[in-house]
Amino acid sequence: MSTTTSGRSGRKIVLWRHGQTSWNLERRFQGSTDIELTETGLAQARRSARLLASLKPDAIVASDLKRAAATAAELAAVTGLAVTHTDALRETYAGEWQGLTHEEIVEKYGEQYAAWKRGEPVRRGGGELETEVADRAAPVVLDHSDRLPVDGTLVVVSHGGTIRTTIGRLLGLEARSWESLGGLSNCCWSVLGEGARGWRLLEHNAGTLPEPVLGDDD
Repeated sequence: MSTTTSGRSGRKIVLWRHGQTSWNLERRFQGSTDIELTETGLAQARRSARLLASLKPDAIVASDLKRAAATAAELAAVTGLAVTHTDALRETYAGEWQGLTHEEIVEKYGEQYAAWKRGEPVRRGGGELETEVADRAAPVVLDHSDRLPVDGTLVVVSHGGTIRTTIGRLLGLEARSWESLGGLSNCCWSVLGEGARGWRLLEHNAGTLPEPVLGDDD
């Protein structure tokens, strides 16, 4: 999706999900487990890095988990930028859910899973609340965006759940509606742009560079 117009300026935040892992293929809940990229995931990161480099980012900040760090390294290689790593951008810690397949989670924790899908605050597997993930991740993203030059671009390399909760927080959405943003595919990204009334969602789950669209609401 795109809601920006040509001629608009301001800071941008690109939130980029890591490439494919073996647990992604097996539909296992990774959470904060430190899983590496597959060869396919590394190739995805290299392709996406070449695209994102054309946006001329000014800074890169990434989760310190291997799958995100390796993805960020591909962008660093083509831009020459250093990567700032932080545990604040790690994926949601999900306790007993971690390592389980989707089917195993539904079978063993069906009521908990259903409550989470309804938008209720749930400590999945005894882990973090989504609001707690946003509490640790969003301030780091804002801190790094505040250091950007005028019209600068920050690339945040993180994980699907953390990116969704961060977007929800920065857009000022109620926590129960964050799920409506939908997930990100491996090595896809979302773009937030600075507007007169705060951050706006310009692109979501994109795998190609954004095209300006003229809309009646701009």
